[in-house]
Amino acid sequence: MNAALASDSDSYGGGAAAGGRVLTPGLDVSHKTILYLQDISVSFDGFKALNNLSLDIDNGELRCIIGPNGAGKTTMMDVITGKTRPDSGSVFFGQTIDLTKFTEAEIAHAGIGRKFQKPTVFEQHSVFENLELAMKTDKRVRFSLTARLDSAQRDRIAETLALIQLAGEADRPAGLLSHGQKQWLEIGMLLMQEPRLLLLDEPVAGMTDEETERTGELCTTLAGKHSVIVVEHDMDFVAGIARKVTVLHEGSVLAEGSMAQVQNDPRVIEVYLGR
Repeated sequence: MNAALASDSDSYGGGAAAGGRVLTPGLDVSHKTILYLQDISVSFDGFKALNNLSLDIDNGELRCIIGPNGAGKTTMMDVITGKTRPDSGSVFFGQTIDLTKFTEAEIAHAGIGRKFQKPTVFEQHSVFENLELAMKTDKRVRFSLTARLDSAQRDRIAETLALIQLAGEADRPAGLLSHGQKQWLEIGMLLMQEPRLLLLDEPVAGMTDEETERTGELCTTLAGKHSVIVVEHDMDFVAGIARKVTVLHEGSVLAEGSMAQVQNDPRVIEVYLGR
């Protein structure tokens, strides 16, 4: 692996602890691909959660991953983020960073952010403070909430508040937000970490129709500047944002293509969408 290592501090979403290794900001995407999974297999007590899974994500791409329960979607994300080590296969972030050699914290700091289905925010703090706490800064000497932000940091928080449509809620305690707003805030907290790749696990689960629509707009806005993987069961939502869809089944890729292509694939209809 041709990635220099350094020590840095912890950060929201699992940044490296003080004294731990972190990857350099440089990421080689000269081949236009940001993530490679090649022949990944993972077994749990004899059950093969992933079975020679191969997948690649282009730099700046929005990819939707669908499939029935037990298809391997969560295990795939666990492998990408270092929570689970594959039994075999390789996972590369860009051309040179072998993710199987790093911890969850190091991978998060390298530029991969993951949002779980249930939002995790600091409910007693304001929306603004949540974004401030999540900011990618050196926390070996931890800053208090009263520490003075410079103009560039304030501008970044303001831009993120506007992007997640919570500018009007900046001073509101996060615990008083709706479920959908908490989801957006957590995405905003991940964005403060300046990720190159975002993994969003069922981002619209439990949302109202209006919140779902706004979340779709946010996902499509993020694509390009970031690479985004969305794992979702809401097919109407997927149809509204999908550029390319990957269908997993029994730990492998069953089908891949546009939403129309996978919806009309007899194999996908049989195992997931129904007749």
